[in-house]
Amino acid sequence: MKRLTRRSLLVGSAALAGGSAIAAPRAAPEVPRSGNVDAIVIGAGAAGIAAARRLVAAGRRIAVLEAAEELGGRCITDTRTFGFPYDRGAHWLYLADTNPVPRLAAQAGLDIYPAPPGQRMRIGRRYAREGEMEDFLAQLVHANTAIADAARKGDVSCAQVLPKELGDWRSTVDFVLGGYACGRDLAEVSTVDLSRSAERDNAVFCRQGLGALLAKLAPAAVVQLAAPVSRVSWGRGNVEVETSKGQFRAAALIVTVSTNVLASGKIKFSPELPKRQLDAAAKLRLGSRDRVALQFAGNALGLRADELVFEKSESRQTAAIFANASGSTLCTVDVGGSFGRDVSAKGEAAMIDFAIEWISGLYGPEVKSSVKRRHAMRWNNEPWVLGAASAAVPGGQSARKVLTEPLAGRVFFAGEAVHETLWGTVGGAWDSGERAADAVVKMFGGGARGR
Repeated sequence: MKRLTRRSLLVGSAALAGGSAIAAPRAAPEVPRSGNVDAIVIGAGAAGIAAARRLVAAGRRIAVLEAAEELGGRCITDTRTFGFPYDRGAHWLYLADTNPVPRLAAQAGLDIYPAPPGQRMRIGRRYAREGEMEDFLAQLVHANTAIADAARKGDVSCAQVLPKELGDWRSTVDFVLGGYACGRDLAEVSTVDLSRSAERDNAVFCRQGLGALLAKLAPAAVVQLAAPVSRVSWGRGNVEVETSKGQFRAAALIVTVSTNVLASGKIKFSPELPKRQLDAAAKLRLGSRDRVALQFAGNALGLRADELVFEKSESRQTAAIFANASGSTLCTVDVGGSFGRDVSAKGEAAMIDFAIEWISGLYGPEVKSSVKRRHAMRWNNEPWVLGAASAAVPGGQSARKVLTEPLAGRVFFAGEAVHETLWGTVGGAWDSGERAADAVVKMFGGGARGR
């Protein structure tokens, strides 16, 4: 079985990376529902949790305001639907040898284990033969090389520079590098952004779920759930934040909401955000990657635990299978890009129907009777997310650096979209959250608060 590595495959699932200290933060004092604090963090996803841990460790009094009713952002572990952990969003952890988060997870008593070392390709009702897999990998490397070469000359769409020699692998390459990895067709993806993606290998999983892992790492005492922010006043002096449950005032603010939420106007900023930041968010708008989960009676597809399967497709109407998650009988089907967005827009029933029909086309109609339970996740419809992960449009890669710039020296942005090489990953979000928190700590003089 051939392994798809960084040079052949950029899988934009969920990565965790960085070389930060792994010491647990000191116990956080419980924060009132409103009032004065040192710093405010908007959002309790990976970036918000990472920032909160850093600030609590520095002895700062903070409030983390989360609009949803649970922690995790785009990392949500559902244990109710199937009776065991199911990650509705991000699931993969990469760069485990340098990544502090798996070690933090182990300290928290969670089970981290390695992903299997290969992926498979389905061609109709059979798997790709050795020679066919070699051909696909060669074309994928060819495509990546062409994208990297073009990026050195300018920032255009990846589809524009794909080699003609891809032949009947072209649609598959577009899905693997585009719809699956970026949530966008390659016609909507920047060559510079894709070519600057960091290595995403040495993958591991958390048996209890990535959402459960982040919830374990969060300093819960400082988090307020179901507290959507309606207004931020930041023009002069302290930052004031209004929520459905009260008002906070602080010297610093870290905003970790998605670029789609930032651009949507759900949070009113006074004064309005500068056009530079709004344009950057628009150039980094979230792609579409949604998930159908099917629980089978037994191993209906005959796949190993945690096995990833693609299809040699003739069009964009394709998907990816992640089979038997953590040894269960749960298989997920991910759709992405323009086709995935269209299917998701038709509703959960249409998504489930597509997934079952598509799998039966690959493995035979008898698998339909093996489906016990089903669930569809539509991230585009999640009101406080509005999509999957950021992918820079052609000409838009520099927008990531723009979002690293603080406003008035006290408003900082964090999240996967702010990371220039780990964009689209939990690792990028985590690292950017820590960097923003470090900037806040430095603003306060670089040390723990003395009281």
